[in-house]
Amino acid sequence: MNAVTNFSVLIIDDHPLFRKGVIQLIGMADEFRVIGEASSGKEGIEQAHALQPDLILLDLNLKDMSGIEVLKALKTKDADWRVIMLTVSDHSDDLIAALRAGADGYLLKDMEPEDLLASIRIGAQGRMTLTDSLTGMLAHALRQEARPNTPQEAGLTEQETNILEQVATGKSNKLIARELGITEGTVKVHIKHLLKKLNLRSRVEAAIWAVERNGRN
Repeated sequence: MNAVTNFSVLIIDDHPLFRKGVIQLIGMADEFRVIGEASSGKEGIEQAHALQPDLILLDLNLKDMSGIEVLKALKTKDADWRVIMLTVSDHSDDLIAALRAGADGYLLKDMEPEDLLASIRIGAQGRMTLTDSLTGMLAHALRQEARPNTPQEAGLTEQETNILEQVATGKSNKLIARELGITEGTVKVHIKHLLKKLNLRSRVEAAIWAVERNGRN
């Protein structure tokens, strides 16, 4: 897939030195441009609506409000930006809470710079991005909850199964719609139904569930 060009980024983090470091890192990639930075959740929400960035990098722990609260405020039905959590927390509760609140990715601040930039690129391309070490943690957390073992057991339709397979590859609703020749709205409806049938609350959980089941076959 070709790199996204001129992709605008907003950084919301209350640590000035870290913001500066991320800005320098992103500046190494021609396809990105940082159009704003905010040191608080309130300021970040205001800047997001004023600047309309393509991608928002959001810290989980802010001084005035939690990153989850900011995420929920940003993830309205009309919002077109993607939000990736960029945090020091590798706790499964924080990870799951962020994904269930609509985060498009969850990356750890201690990643190697080149790995972080590569992961941000994945997010820019409309795919879910997750630090590799957290994938196993999420899968383990999901195994602790009762849910169907197969798509057939869950009663998924053929189209829902097809969409689940696309979700498992990390594709966004827009990319799935293009792949299957249906509207983005139809994809959203199908995902809502399959999540309910699988007793899951986010597309990332569905992706992990699907990958795990495929690995067992």
